[in-house]
Amino acid sequence: MSITIEHDKRKKEILEKALDVFIDEGYEDTTFQKIAERCGITRTILYLYFKNKREIFSFSMKLFTEKIETEIRAIGADPHLPQSDKLSAIISMVVEVCAAHRRLLTVILDYLGHIRAAGGDPDDRVRRRTIRMRHILAGILIDGQKKGEFPPFSVKAAGDLIYAIFEAAIFRISVLGRENVAGLSEAGSLLATALKAPAQAASGREAAEAKPRSRASRESRSAL
Repeated sequence: MSITIEHDKRKKEILEKALDVFIDEGYEDTTFQKIAERCGITRTILYLYFKNKREIFSFSMKLFTEKIETEIRAIGADPHLPQSDKLSAIISMVVEVCAAHRRLLTVILDYLGHIRAAGGDPDDRVRRRTIRMRHILAGILIDGQKKGEFPPFSVKAAGDLIYAIFEAAIFRISVLGRENVAGLSEAGSLLATALKAPAQAASGREAAEAKPRSRASRESRSAL
């Protein structure tokens, strides 16, 4: 058991250092040798943990996305936040993470380009890597509908809108090189507010309609 734990710990350390190499060198210029040197080990030892550079990067990205998932899950589990506030906080957090790791985003796009060039499906890779995030967001939307904070709507379509903001952040930061992406956080807050607005409006109409009925009931009882 202790051997397995030590192996996993060493593997995680390699992945964290390897990610720094990818960020510094770019995906194309990163080599097994450079990763081994950064980790202070030989290529032979590195092969005991990973088959090739692509596998290392794939596992490094898994480690990175799991950290984001942990933050998203923590926000989603906050019992004091309305569901709309959770969505707004998650969108802002993801946009800020993207802005803080602009170099990494460029490397990821380079990596996805290599997958496509090799005949792979980059969209499938991204979807599989973000499936848990999508499930968390879907859970927040569904809970909001159950609690009456959101009206009935397509959870999938709403999730796609949220992910469109994430994709816009990645494009603006890594491709267009924009420094300021605060507008996307504001767009996220606007979207979260818009999702709950119809439910609030319906609730307001029901309350308004209830008042005349209540007044009429009181007058009827008075007449009796």
